[in-house]
Amino acid sequence: MQQLPKAFFAQNTVVVARDLLGKVLDINGMKGRIVETEAYCSDKASHAYKKTDRSALMFDTHGHVYVYMIYGMHHCLNITTDKDNAGAVLIRAVEPLSNLTVMKIRRQTHVEENLCSGPGKLCQSFLVDTRFNGQELGDDVKIYDDSFIPKKRIQTTRIGIKEDVDLPWRFYLDGNVHVSR
Repeated sequence: MQQLPKAFFAQNTVVVARDLLGKVLDINGMKGRIVETEAYCSDKASHAYKKTDRSALMFDTHGHVYVYMIYGMHHCLNITTDKDNAGAVLIRAVEPLSNLTVMKIRRQTHVEENLCSGPGKLCQSFLVDTRFNGQELGDDVKIYDDSFIPKKRIQTTRIGIKEDVDLPWRFYLDGNVHVSR
């Protein structure tokens, strides 16, 4: 497996969101195939709609980890993108590839399809929290290309947002049972 180069993340955010499908996420030995992503640029649904202390990573970096909490209880894992514009890709879901027993304990479920089928579930299974925020990819968080070729990628509108709901910036692998519902 080859780790994705930093130049991969310098591309347009929507392109990166699409092309991350099928890649392998590795966080301290926990591995999963990325099966669902969403792109966030400077649209109204994005933290980068306005530059703040929290969203500065989306403006100033690419190839870095951006983690934040939603609803005061769930972490969301993003990767910053686009060297010329603000952007980040939310990793919405992965298909677990290793350490499933540990993930089941962390998630308190034996249902494999429920381990990482949403951003909060993924972070709970992989033990991702804000301590990763701002890290450059390659240390604790890595993304690999293992030459997996997705059969069919679906592009649709993002979910769970209230602004700019018409933008088709959500991508997922067709038929994969680990995609969020």
